[in-house]
Amino acid sequence: MSQGKVAFVTGAGSGIGKGTALAFAEAGYAVAIADRDEAAGAAAEAELRAAGHSAAFFACDVTDDASVAAAVAETVERFGGLHAAFNAAGIEGEHGKLTAEGTLDNWNRVIAVDLTGTWLCLRHQIPAILKSGGGAIVNCASVAGILGAPAFSAYVAAKHGVVGLTRTAAIEYVRQGVRVNAVCPGTIATPMNQKLDPELLKGLLAISPAGRMGLVSEVARTVVFLCSEGAGFINGQAISVDGGWNAQ
Repeated sequence: MSQGKVAFVTGAGSGIGKGTALAFAEAGYAVAIADRDEAAGAAAEAELRAAGHSAAFFACDVTDDASVAAAVAETVERFGGLHAAFNAAGIEGEHGKLTAEGTLDNWNRVIAVDLTGTWLCLRHQIPAILKSGGGAIVNCASVAGILGAPAFSAYVAAKHGVVGLTRTAAIEYVRQGVRVNAVCPGTIATPMNQKLDPELLKGLLAISPAGRMGLVSEVARTVVFLCSEGAGFINGQAISVDGGWNAQ
């Protein structure tokens, strides 16, 4: 149990973010549910509170620095500090187009949400965690943050950037008491992935060593472990949760 500790999760209205918010709550954290979708965020808060957990929803657009700053500040004011964060908010953007065929609008949007959004979160979470006595942050990268993926150039570039950002922040702050790691999920059973073209999904699973989609809970438990004392010497790592995909 993590009595008295507070976790901040972006993209917590659905998918991996929501599952990880629940996992933090079950581990004893008070949880700040941050999402730009107010209906989904409020529903996630209601679900956690109905289960007896301490949780509050804060509207947060990770592409807006003022929005992120406000959500982190409101979390600290509400719960008294910040000790862990999981930056899960992200989009895949368009797919099916080769690098020279992608649109500038798609590139700008994916980079803004997935990479700049992660940096904006770190920019405000790190000082709050330092003031709370230290803790840990996990950024959500992807197996596409380690490997290339045809027809996903913006997403791959953004997620590689998240891994690099993670490693840099990890080196900078570990002696001050803040560890920073990344998780790199493979194909996980989330609403976003379930909207993929059925033939594309079938092909991905056919070449996956595990032969199945991963579970949200499998990613969530990894994140909570990385924020625990048991992971106290793990820092600056990009941990694959992909059923062996990148071992091939």
